[in-house]
Amino acid sequence: MKLTRAAMLALLTFALVGCDINISGGDDSEDDEESAPIPVEIAAVRRGDINAIYTGTAALEVEAQADVLSKVAGEVTQLLVEEGDSVDKGQVLARLDGDRLRLEVQRQVANVRRLEQDYQRNLELHEKGLVSAGAFEGMKYELEAMRAALRLAQLELSYTDIRAPFAGVVSERHIRQGSTLTQNQRLFTVTDLDPLIAYLHIPEREFDRIRPGQPAAVEADALPGQYYEASVARISPVVDPMTGTFKATVEVADDSGRLKPGMFARVGIVFDRHTNALLVPRAALVDSDTDPALFVVTDGVAERRSVEVGYADGADIEITTGLDGSESIIVVGQHSLKDGGAVAVVQPDAPDTRTVVEQPAAPDNIS
Repeated sequence: MKLTRAAMLALLTFALVGCDINISGGDDSEDDEESAPIPVEIAAVRRGDINAIYTGTAALEVEAQADVLSKVAGEVTQLLVEEGDSVDKGQVLARLDGDRLRLEVQRQVANVRRLEQDYQRNLELHEKGLVSAGAFEGMKYELEAMRAALRLAQLELSYTDIRAPFAGVVSERHIRQGSTLTQNQRLFTVTDLDPLIAYLHIPEREFDRIRPGQPAAVEADALPGQYYEASVARISPVVDPMTGTFKATVEVADDSGRLKPGMFARVGIVFDRHTNALLVPRAALVDSDTDPALFVVTDGVAERRSVEVGYADGADIEITTGLDGSESIIVVGQHSLKDGGAVAVVQPDAPDTRTVVEQPAAPDNIS
C-alpha cells in the first residue's frame, strides 16, 4: 500500500521523536522534544506574472433569439429544417402553398398592362387637346395605384417562403408538414449561439477596475476543467441602488459548440497584471487572515517571516514585501513550526510509476 505524503511525514516525525526518547533512556524531557527537527518540504521563491481576477457566476444566455411568424395564411407544403440545424440569414426554412397569391399577382400584372396601354393612348390624345387635364391626371393616379397593388401582391407571395431573420440555430420547430397556418402564427424559434452572453452583477467597489475589452475566462459546471476565452463587451453606466451592483456583459467564444444557453458558469475577468512578481504557493502562508507569514529555511532552522501579499491567482500568491526572492520557503509542515525551530528537509513523494492513462492538459484559462 502506498503511503500518502501526509502519512509519511507523520511517521517520520514519530520515528525521529521516538529515537530521541530511546536514546535518553525513555525520559520525556521537553528539551529533547523541542530539539527534534521537524520534517518539512521546501520550495524556491520564483518570479513570474500574476493576474488580478474578479470572479463571479452567471447562467449563460443568448443575445439574439427570435420567433419566426407567418406573415400570410396557408398550408405548409415544404419543411426544410429541423431543430438543431444551423441556418444562414435569409435561408428558407419552410414554404407555404402560394397558388392563390400567384394568381393574384397575375391578375395585378394584367391590370397594370391594361392601364399602361390606356395611359399611352390617352397621353397622345391629351397632347392633342382631346382629353382634359383632369381626366388624364386621374388615369395617371389610377396606374400608380395599380402598380402599388402589384408590388403588394408580389410581396405577399414572397412571404410564402419562410426565411431565417439572422444566422443561427433552429432551437424550436412549432409546425408540421401539411399544417394550415393563420397569419402571425409562430413557426420556428431561431437562436444565435455565437457569442453566448454572461451577465455579471458586480459590487460597486469594483466599478473602476472593470472595463470593456478586458479578457476573461469561463468554466461551465457541466464541463469542468474546460475553459473558454471571453471578454467584457460592455459595462452598465449606472449602479443599482437596491443591490449596490452594476451589470457587466461578458461575451464568450466557443468554436466547439459545447457551451449551451442556460448552463451555469464561473466567469473570471482579468482587470490587472503584475509582471516579474515574487510568487509562492498560497498554501505556504500561515495566519493568512490576520498576520500573513511564511517560514524560511536557513541552515536547518525555520525563520518566521511576516509578509505582505498582493494578487492571488489559482495556487499562487504574490509577495510584495518580506522576501527578496533568494529564499527557500516551507510548503509542507509549516503549521506545526515555531520561529527558530529545527527542521529536517525531506523530498516529496517519488512519482507513482504505475501506468496511468494521461489526460489532456486543461487549456490556460487566462491569456
